[in-house]
Amino acid sequence: MAKEFRWKGLTLEELKKISIEDFIKLAPARVRRTLKRGLKENHKKLLKKILKNPEKIHKTHLRDMIILPQMIGAKIAVYRGGSKAGDNSEKWKVITISPEMVGRRLGEFAITVKKVEHSAPGIGASRGSKHIAAK
Repeated sequence: MAKEFRWKGLTLEELKKISIEDFIKLAPARVRRTLKRGLKENHKKLLKKILKNPEKIHKTHLRDMIILPQMIGAKIAVYRGGSKAGDNSEKWKVITISPEMVGRRLGEFAITVKKVEHSAPGIGASRGSKHIAAK
């Protein structure tokens, strides 16, 4: 028997139907403070697009957008930068919003830093490589 999902005592259906004002009361302090100030204009635009067409993948640079209950099930491509100009696959991370993500920020799920991979040192990379035998 699978365990039913609950967020602060609310089932998934109740959570999807909750208003932003009621969500603010249940949210953690940092999220509550941000939402009490009101959504920014570009955040409102993104939320409206998501609610209008939830099946479409929506691209956004808004890494600071708080994930609201109305966004559950939507697919969002979050910008995370790219190392090369032509490397488009690295620039966007597609996220499917799950109920566990509610109250977090989009940027938390699209990490910008990559693992550093070093290759062999080049000529002049260290003091020891300076003394190469001429013969």
